[in-house]
Amino acid sequence: MADERILTLHPQGKAGVNIKRAKYEAVRTAILQAIDAAGVLSFGELPARCAALLPDFDGSISWYVISVKLDLEARGVIERLPGKGKQQLRRRG
Repeated sequence: MADERILTLHPQGKAGVNIKRAKYEAVRTAILQAIDAAGVLSFGELPARCAALLPDFDGSISWYVISVKLDLEARGVIERLPGKGKQQLRRRG
């Protein structure tokens, strides 16, 4: 089912977005690979790292990375490190 979709979650309870599951899964995998490789990764580096892992991605990689990152935060898969300055991300657990 190539057209199957997923409604993303938002960590602050705001409305999510409805995107194709295949794109969600591809971006989710890239985000987790990028964070796992770095341990802790700044949000500013995330789109470029994901783009390198998804060279044939069709669509705005930055938009998808933001949407899927927020969903992963809401689901408790990744977290922002506390503190001011650049947003730092890591796997939870």
